[in-house]
Amino acid sequence: MSDIHGNLQALESVSEDLLLFDIRGILLLGDLIDYGMQSNETVAFLRENITDRYTVFCNIRGNHERAVLDEFFEGFSSARGQESARFTASVLNEKSRGYLQDALTPEGQTVFELDGKKCLAIHGSLQDPYWKAIAPGQLGGDYRDYDMVLSGHSHLPHFFANYYETQDALYRNRKKTVFLNPGSVGQPRNHDPRANYAIWEPETGECLMRSVSYDVEKAMSHFHGQVDDFYRSRLQIGI
Repeated sequence: MSDIHGNLQALESVSEDLLLFDIRGILLLGDLIDYGMQSNETVAFLRENITDRYTVFCNIRGNHERAVLDEFFEGFSSARGQESARFTASVLNEKSRGYLQDALTPEGQTVFELDGKKCLAIHGSLQDPYWKAIAPGQLGGDYRDYDMVLSGHSHLPHFFANYYETQDALYRNRKKTVFLNPGSVGQPRNHDPRANYAIWEPETGECLMRSVSYDVEKAMSHFHGQVDDFYRSRLQIGI
């Protein structure tokens, strides 16, 4: 799952949905905080109900963790994005800050092996691990060394394969790399307000893209002018 963005109600609904499946472990792809008004509550819930319940295969920082922890606000393309990150930095408590500092891989990416597959988890892309997203036809780097690339940042779910030329007669000189973006839990931008995450089965290569309804109105009720109203209103239609 990726891009929870301080939306506790969305995360709670995803947590309930996970109970419908036999989940082996969790992959967290960054941006747990910011935009939403419950960053502290989201981090606490994640620790108590997700990371303490399941094996965590990866847990990486996104650009919002980097901005808030390092006070690097200039990376945002809009003034309202900078203002939101500054607000989150001002209200983030020490327990949340300590978790983000200690539990999340600070480079925004990590490499690991799962069921014999070499996996890259990266918030953005090799072009820029924090600020540039992977998209079909716009990969932002060469990923031929990996079997699976898991990314976030765009808030747009995708699941596709790219085939690289290689010297391997058995596979007709083609190397397959699969790309998965689960979409955003807390601030979807695929014109669907439901919380997005994905269930991936490494052994078979199957992927189930989940869209989970949650109490959008309750999530919106926590906004009282702390940040630009755009971050509240966009939750209604998933933009």
